[in-house]
Amino acid sequence: MRPTAAGDPATSEQLILDRIGGPKGFVYSTIPIVVFVTANLFLPLTATIAAAVTVAVALTVLRLLAGERYTSAAGGLIGVAVAAAVVMLTGSAKNYFLVGIWASFAGFILTLASVLARWPVTGIIWSFLHGGKYRWRTNRAVLRAHTLATLAAATVLGSRFVVQQWLYLADHTSALGMARVAMGMPLSVLVIVIVVWAFRRSRHHLVIEH
Repeated sequence: MRPTAAGDPATSEQLILDRIGGPKGFVYSTIPIVVFVTANLFLPLTATIAAAVTVAVALTVLRLLAGERYTSAAGGLIGVAVAAAVVMLTGSAKNYFLVGIWASFAGFILTLASVLARWPVTGIIWSFLHGGKYRWRTNRAVLRAHTLATLAAATVLGSRFVVQQWLYLADHTSALGMARVAMGMPLSVLVIVIVVWAFRRSRHHLVIEH
């Protein structure tokens, strides 16, 4: 990525996308889940775990060879490794999704609390990316934009927790995997679109106009 200045339209938005691996990152993150759920229908649990981890390792190597950042490429592998470890320790396939379920809950609480405190998370991130030199909370349009963006994130995280926890308690492992995929990339893309809008609105009101 080319160097950019704080006022460059691509700076903060592109940085966020780079950190999560871009659009391909979402696709790569779903493949081990699909492999795990499919393998679980036909193979013993140990073989199912091995298949998911093997695919995650292969994808990580592929992403590194393609020149992606190590943090982006290895992030998916770490997630799969942790999930696989939980399954091995508990002996239950549904626990592959346990960490993700409670991570969604924690994210929901964090984002909702930040909105209630009038310090929306997306605004904090935008301010950090711009060196904290803009008084973003005193601009009503900017604060409103980040409140909406953070509420969008809270809504997605909360819905993921409710649906997936219900499927988890009902022991619907395959349905849990499908829900994880269906509520993963599509909803994440929607939130990112809203966050990018809030970032650009912030730049327009606080960077360009000043």
